[in-house]
Amino acid sequence: MEDDFLGTLLTADKELCRDEPEIAANIGIQLEHMGLQTWSVSIRRRIRDTVSKLQPKKIIEVGCGIGHLSAWMLDHLSVHGQVESYDLVEQGNRFAVILTRLTDRYPKVPTRIIVGEAITLASQTNAWKLSGMQGQEPPLMIEADLIIVNLPPEVIAENIEVLLRHLSSDGVLLTVEPIPPVGDLSSKDPSVIGFNRWMELIKSTNQSHNLAFAPLFGGSIVAWKTKN
Repeated sequence: MEDDFLGTLLTADKELCRDEPEIAANIGIQLEHMGLQTWSVSIRRRIRDTVSKLQPKKIIEVGCGIGHLSAWMLDHLSVHGQVESYDLVEQGNRFAVILTRLTDRYPKVPTRIIVGEAITLASQTNAWKLSGMQGQEPPLMIEADLIIVNLPPEVIAENIEVLLRHLSSDGVLLTVEPIPPVGDLSSKDPSVIGFNRWMELIKSTNQSHNLAFAPLFGGSIVAWKTKN
């Protein structure tokens, strides 16, 4: 039944608007000028559709960049969501100002912009729990109903392995399957090592989690949910 749940969760919600939100479209133009990559509109739309079905209260988005997917999320959640907290995690300060401007346009969604690497933040959060610092916010949300991970193929598996521990009992983690490296590459090439770790992650988490795949234009969405 949980496999069916994930499969249904990743289907399109045809009742929602299929057009890209205006702010997200403007961010897409900005991305092109900056020479930055982004997930396809099919993937971003389907993640928005998944959020509509899941109705998460607590969300972590890792690898926000300048907020292309975040804009889709905020546009939907500001009207249809009942979010209690939304952590936007980006590795460096480079895009923090842009993300702040984006979130300011959606004051109905309680957001927190966090600068740092997810693995480090998770470790700091574990130390925070052990220290019993109840009066302060944890570096990273302790439990989330939805975690979205958009990171380079070289590091995505190790980050997901850590972030899966931050899922609530019925929480779901979403990412896009990395493209296999091509060409005559050494086994020590970072892209090869990263993809091998990804394959190991799929194999190892299959014992503890339900997984589902949704092939779309531009890649395949992968979803994890802890087995109950």
